Amino acid sequence: MKKSLLALLLIFSTVSYAQEEIKKYYAFDANYFYGSIMEHNPDIAHLITGHPTGVILSFNRKTYGLEAWERRYNYPDFGYSFTYQDMKNQYLGENYGLYAHFNFYFLKRNLMFRIGQGIAYATKPYNSESNYINNAYGSRLLSSTYLMGNYHKQNIYKGLGVQAGISIIHYSNADFKSPNNSTNTFTFNFGLNYHLDYENIPDYVEKDSKEKRYTEPIHYNFVVRSGINTTGVIGSKQYPFLTLTGFADKVINKKSTLQAGAELFFSKALEEFIYFQSVAFPQGITEGDEDAKRVGVFIGHQLTFNKMSLVTQVGYYAYYPYDNYVERLYNRLGLRRKINEHWWASATVRSHAANAEAVEFSIGYRL
Repeated sequence: MKKSLLALLLIFSTVSYAQEEIKKYYAFDANYFYGSIMEHNPDIAHLITGHPTGVILSFNRKTYGLEAWERRYNYPDFGYSFTYQDMKNQYLGENYGLYAHFNFYFLKRNLMFRIGQGIAYATKPYNSESNYINNAYGSRLLSSTYLMGNYHKQNIYKGLGVQAGISIIHYSNADFKSPNNSTNTFTFNFGLNYHLDYENIPDYVEKDSKEKRYTEPIHYNFVVRSGINTTGVIGSKQYPFLTLTGFADKVINKKSTLQAGAELFFSKALEEFIYFQSVAFPQGITEGDEDAKRVGVFIGHQLTFNKMSLVTQVGYYAYYPYDNYVERLYNRLGLRRKINEHWWASATVRSHAANAEAVEFSIGYRL
């Protein structure tokens, strides 16, 4: 599973409809889950000793199409979740998570797909003296993502409904602190949902079948990305990094934007890794004076929900003089928020297959 992101709050503006505030509708749901930690990395095999259990509690804002973006996505929900997970391993302990999430509906709204992104708190992270067995979590605070697919039946009796399905819960600190082998838990879940004000549920606003196709000319973006990460060696210090990015985007409709660009990477952690390799393995291939800079080229896609967007990109290090660190192919996944017509901000995770290198906080300017 691709690495996920650090904590983000989805901020939605208060809007007006026909000079009056739109009435909001809310629902709650609660799920119990039982599952197994997947062995995505053989280095965590010794931590898989039981079947994790836990709960997912959620608060949802329902939509009925009063805004155009709601109709385009088949009236999704957005809201917040809390999770508790007993990892059923004495070295992993228990995790608590807070998330922002979206629910999307299919098959006449009987199938619900949820994606949640947030932060988690690990009760037993790695400690060189008291818990050196836990090589999955190097810090108490973790980035966490969860995916859920449920059969979802609402308002069966006085606002009460049922749901059941599967979930995948991911914990990682994206190399914010080593070690960082992470965990992915596959679970079966079942639970109940409850719709507040169920006696006054409105009708869905019908989609406009004559909505005109929307496009924009090519725009150019300039981005500064930064954060801190480690060399990936246990005990490594944390170092800052800087990435300068330029890319062009093309809006092809009100949902999708295509991207293509290039970026220059400056990484203090990579500089330290090169030095460490040259000193720790003097007979190895590392001399110590290798260039730590990288140049990447990438293509991407931006999926837009009102002012929020889900960004996915795939890139390749075209200039990579020291290739004994990570793979040349990389990917980026995260959330972006529009500030105004020109400025935007994002939080993303840059990974190499299942190995996350950094959480990036970015500010961008769109011409």
